[in-house]
Parts: sequence; structure tokens; C-alpha cells
Amino acid sequence: MPVEIILDPFIIFPSIISGVIVGFSLGLIGGGGSVLAVPLLLYVVGIKDTHLAIGTSALAVGIIAGISILNHKKLGNIQIKKGLLFAIPGIVGTLLGAQLGLWTPSENLLLLFAGFMAVVGFLILRKNTSKHEVTNGNSNLILISKNVSLSGFSVGMLAGYFGIGGGFLIVPTIMYSGGLNIIQAIGTSLVSVSSFGITIATRYFVADQVDLFVALLLIIGGVTGGYFGAKTSEKIPKEKLSKVFAVLLFTVATYIVIRTMAM
Repeated sequence: MPVEIILDPFIIFPSIISGVIVGFSLGLIGGGGSVLAVPLLLYVVGIKDTHLAIGTSALAVGIIAGISILNHKKLGNIQIKKGLLFAIPGIVGTLLGAQLGLWTPSENLLLLFAGFMAVVGFLILRKNTSKHEVTNGNSNLILISKNVSLSGFSVGMLAGYFGIGGGFLIVPTIMYSGGLNIIQAIGTSLVSVSSFGITIATRYFVADQVDLFVALLLIIGGVTGGYFGAKTSEKIPKEKLSKVFAVLLFTVATYIVIRTMAM
């Protein structure tokens, strides 16, 4: 990449600010990274190619989520075992889903994704998520492990299909399949968000659809945003956090529909 492009403040500052926003979202609600990163890269940073924006955002979101794991770990919000039970089969699902996504027209893909987010948001509003606590006991642990692994594979396919880290899908799924409250689910979901994002980025990198310099700038901003997002998640009551999460789902879904229909 030419030096003048690397030193261009109109690339550096928008990229770092976009990273702060993405990191804050990941730290606060465990999701929204890729959903926010792609339009930020296209409309704020100025990347012209959608595939390049997806590949670059996936790499940045995967690494930002990995760093955010440390922030939530210090706060005691992550259950590593359940996170890995979800992430490992999810990686296999991500690879399969990515191939299916390539076969789907982009407009149909976006509309399907918007519809899915709206359904998840509706389900979250219907349930009192703050009452979901970690289940103890060996007999229940076996059942939970099976549910988490199966859910991980399914959500991984959806994440790969839509080309995202999958935080919006992972948080509510891991809450109900893993018996976690929303704060624990947010922290634990980052294990999968990181794994899925890096898996998607690897596929795009092979296709030469990742801007490493912009990804680095996003990561720099994302580390700061993720730290403050994780801190903020501890201060907001669980009931309010679940409602904020649902409203954000509806907002992004509506935005995707409007943008897609306007094209």
C-alpha cells in the first residue's frame, strides 16, 4: 500500500473512530460488531468494495472480540468451557454457512438477516432474561453441553451464511441453551464471536479481500471501545440491557430493510 494512503488522516481517523464504536458495541452487548463495522467501513471510512469491507471487518471484529474477552474475564463474566462448547462446533458450521451464503443473492441475504434479527429481538422482549442463571449439577451439565454444542453449530452456520461474527445470534442463543443470564452470555459469547470472525476473515483473506492496514486501525480503536463497553455493561441493570439489545436489533433490522429496498 502506498505511503500516502497509509498516512492519509481521512483514512486513519475514521477507521479508529469506527473501531471505537465497534469495540464498544462488542464490549457492551457482545454483538453488533460486524453489523456496525461493514456500513462504517463503506460509508465512513470510504471502502468501495462490499466484499473487502466484509473481510476487513471480520478480521478486526474477530481480534477485537478476542481482546474484549480479557476485559470480561477480569469482571468474571465469562464461562470458558461453555464458550468453547459453543465455538468449536460453531467454526465447522461457519465454514459450511459461508459457502451457502455465497450461493445466495446479496439482497435476499440481507432481508433474511433483517427478518431473523427482528424475530430474535421479539423473543428477547417476551422473556425476562435476568432470571436465567447458570445451571449447576452434573446431570443438567450433560444436557446443557449437548444443547450448547448443537446451538453453536447452528448459529455458526448462520454467522457464516451472513458473513458476520454472530454476536446478535450468539447472545440470546447461549442464554437459553447454556442457562446464562445476559451479562454472562455477553462475556461468554465473545469466545464465539472471535472464532467465527477470524474463520470468516481467513476465507476472505485467501480471496485477497482483507485490508490489513484498515483492520489494524479498527483494532486499535476497538481495544479502547471494548474496554469501556465491558465496564458499562456492569453498570446497566440486566433488564435494561436486554431491552437495549432488543431495540438495537430492531433498529439495525429496519435500517437494513430500508437500505436494501432503496437500492
